[in-house]
Amino acid sequence: MSGGTTNLNDDSRDGKARPFRAAVLRGLGVVVPPLLTIVIFVWVGSTVQLYVLEPVTTGARETLVRYLDDTRDEAPPHSEDGRDYTELANGTYVPSDVYDTVDRASRASGEETPKTGRGVYQEYVGLTYLRPHFVVPFFLAVFVILLYLLGKFMAARIGRLFWSLFERGIHRLPLVRSVYSSVKQVSDFLFSEREVEYTRVVAVEYPRKGIWALGLVTGESMLDIRSAANEAVLSVLIPTSPMPVTGFTVTVLKSETVDLNISIDQAFQFIVSCGVVVPPQQVQAALEDKSASESK
Repeated sequence: MSGGTTNLNDDSRDGKARPFRAAVLRGLGVVVPPLLTIVIFVWVGSTVQLYVLEPVTTGARETLVRYLDDTRDEAPPHSEDGRDYTELANGTYVPSDVYDTVDRASRASGEETPKTGRGVYQEYVGLTYLRPHFVVPFFLAVFVILLYLLGKFMAARIGRLFWSLFERGIHRLPLVRSVYSSVKQVSDFLFSEREVEYTRVVAVEYPRKGIWALGLVTGESMLDIRSAANEAVLSVLIPTSPMPVTGFTVTVLKSETVDLNISIDQAFQFIVSCGVVVPPQQVQAALEDKSASESK
């Protein structure tokens, strides 16, 4: 009796825990996608900031400092160039307008004014020439121009030759080639222009009867195959999961295909997720079919 009572208590506790667990999982399903999206964008932004913007900004700052630096060991006569000079803590002199700009900014931020001429000019260049609302648009413009020039170079024969030599060297490195190949597949899928135009999404029984696969219709195949089949045929690309950049091209009878009410992007999401992400309209149809069968 006591054993039976224990089992009943355990079952009741499990029954109460299931709704709580299901609610938590549904909450995670809602929170995780936007959270991961934000995390990815923040990570990309911080990576670009750390490894691209900061080195470029530092290089530009040092170049401008070297060009603008007018630190003097002695105060020049006022009539020499019409500028007043301020003495620093280390005994050198910098133009008063430069020092005043840096001193005002340092006081406003609660920081100490630099004591060397180089330090003053580094702050001055950052305040005057390298403000974020100047640097970021300029960097984006230069980056886009560089991408354009690189793309034009890679489209030329010599560019393709250099790139093939580079990839040949990458593929000779045991560990690097595995990572590079995976990253290249993802980048090709995301950034390459689709040369194949897909007209619609269909389901075909492939690789044998009873097994259904998603296919992307690319055309009406060859005339000789149509004549041999004595009916309309279709060229269908069967993508592979989870990377749909590869797959198999098959020719099937048009009568043996099932047109699916999903978009090309939804088909790619289904394939990349290995069938986990089902288009909403297909899920709704499945739920309606289930409720209809239960009502009977």
